[in-house]
Amino acid sequence: MENQHDDVCEVSVIHHETVNLVRNAMPDEELVLDAAELFKVFGDSTRAKIICALAVAEMCVCDIAALLNMSSSAISHQLRILKQARIVRSRRDGKIIYYSLDDEHIKLLFDVAIAHMKEEH
Repeated sequence: MENQHDDVCEVSVIHHETVNLVRNAMPDEELVLDAAELFKVFGDSTRAKIICALAVAEMCVCDIAALLNMSSSAISHQLRILKQARIVRSRRDGKIIYYSLDDEHIKLLFDVAIAHMKEEH
């Protein structure tokens, strides 16, 4: 049986060099909070599917709704959240609005997450 205190130091010692090294390498607090908010937006399975779809091709709301077997209004709601979080962007072509990932970083984040999950299986 695993000891429930295995994750607790048995000796109270602060390794000042390590603490200072890490403190100096830490990003600004605001950036960390922004990253946490980004991951919250990623945390919804519908939004994750939309991101995966847009990583392949630019799509309109109707196409995404058909792909995910959901209503256009449900997709529009999720796209609004993704747009506010600067994960997707839109462009108008006549009466149709097309959505795409805001930049290559979004695809990279998801590619890394998917690769990590494949390792787990």
